[in-house]
Amino acid sequence: MEIAREIHDQCGPLFGTSAVKAHRLAHGVALSDIVAQVRALFELDGKPEPKLGETLLSAYESGYKRPGPEYLHYLCAVYRVEPVQLGFANLCVCGRPHAAPVAVSGGGDVRAPEPEPLVGNVVARPERRRWLPVGRGESGRAENPASIDVGEEDIVLRRTLLQLLAGAGVAVDGQFLGAVDGLRRKMDDTLVNATVSPTMLDQWEETTLGYGQIYQATPSLRMLCDVLLDFSEVRRMCDMRQPVELQERLCGIAARLSALSGLIMINLGDHRLARSFFRTARTAADETGDRKLRAWVTVREALVPMYYGDPREALHLARKAQDLAGRDPSVAAAMGPAVEARALGMLALRGRGDAGPGARRALARGRSVFERLTNEDTNDLVFGFTDRQMTFYEGDTFTNLGDHKQGDEVLSRALTLYAPSDRVDLTLVKLDRALCKLNAGNADGALVTAQDAILDLPPEHRSDILMHRARQIGAEVKVRHGKMPALDAFNEAMTGPWVKSPATSDPSTEV
Repeated sequence: MEIAREIHDQCGPLFGTSAVKAHRLAHGVALSDIVAQVRALFELDGKPEPKLGETLLSAYESGYKRPGPEYLHYLCAVYRVEPVQLGFANLCVCGRPHAAPVAVSGGGDVRAPEPEPLVGNVVARPERRRWLPVGRGESGRAENPASIDVGEEDIVLRRTLLQLLAGAGVAVDGQFLGAVDGLRRKMDDTLVNATVSPTMLDQWEETTLGYGQIYQATPSLRMLCDVLLDFSEVRRMCDMRQPVELQERLCGIAARLSALSGLIMINLGDHRLARSFFRTARTAADETGDRKLRAWVTVREALVPMYYGDPREALHLARKAQDLAGRDPSVAAAMGPAVEARALGMLALRGRGDAGPGARRALARGRSVFERLTNEDTNDLVFGFTDRQMTFYEGDTFTNLGDHKQGDEVLSRALTLYAPSDRVDLTLVKLDRALCKLNAGNADGALVTAQDAILDLPPEHRSDILMHRARQIGAEVKVRHGKMPALDAFNEAMTGPWVKSPATSDPSTEV
């Protein structure tokens, strides 16, 4: 241990040698030797052969990845040290010390015995025999799939959720975003080799669909924590080898949860992570062979460039979704033309002459398909496409086309269709009405409407997508009318101390 500490102290600053690598170098063994020891311990404990290899162990040593609780436990057992001595602050899941027992000399001095060589000293491998996976009975059925592989991402998300529930301020910092993206990457890794668990699939599908009912009413950060904790459970189920016939259902759940996480990341303003989640959702949806699901993921992904990118990309994705959806009525078949119309409206606003007629034709196609959807398809704001969403998309398109009179009429109708709890879309409709007033030449009215739309929201619901849209209206007022007293007051309202971000607000204000 002293040698390892000396190596880390001397080589860490110069070469970036990590504590866990220093322990291996102190024992003078190769990566393959440590992997062999960990596999031997797994076999002794009656567990299947771990996926730990030299590449993954090297990633731990270089700091690119952190071992999960189970691998950390076995690395501590191999090196006979505690996690903190390997450079990891986590406590070991076993709750027992790993350090070698100390010996007491006759003079009362306490000293640790010299460590024995690692390689070949842990255990001799027993005869190879068939092991049942941990947590399974003789039938091979999973008894408690959720009890394995609880990673650091789960700990970060649960801590954030508890802080939100306790009313504490929560910062969306690098650790939180790292946990979010780390969890998504784990799902990416799992999907490559995933087989399917039959456990609780009906319950997971019901839980996933239930998120569609509360998506707009729940603060985005709180919603993200809930969704990703379930996403993590689904990933663990994907990681278990199970009958293939249920693979499509489980991958379908993963696709929906990942796409829902992407939608939430749009609300939180992180378009990079939003794109990553949609990419994961596409990977999962491709495993199902369900064209309608693939089309739904694609049309929802189009909202990323719609709000934070190039409307031409949104147009491309909307048309791709329509190709995937085919001719049969479906959510994506109706939503695709509506998103196409919004994208064309934005291009018309930027001066593209042929975009206006195309936008109106797309709206007509979308409304025609929408009229043929089932009640089930038109009753969900996330996994379906509702009349209020269709109306909002129509009003947004007319607004961008400069038809402020018809736009305001349609948006006024949309306001009557949304419930007060549908906060995101309801606020976007109000902001579109502000733009209608601006197009009609009423700059003061536009600023008042936009400001009221934001300040009427509880602080924890003032997500980035809404603040971004409101500030765009302020910027457009400045371009068209220059500096004006109302604009100064508006900009102050959008940056004042009473405009809290969802990450630092008090959830006790939720209604």
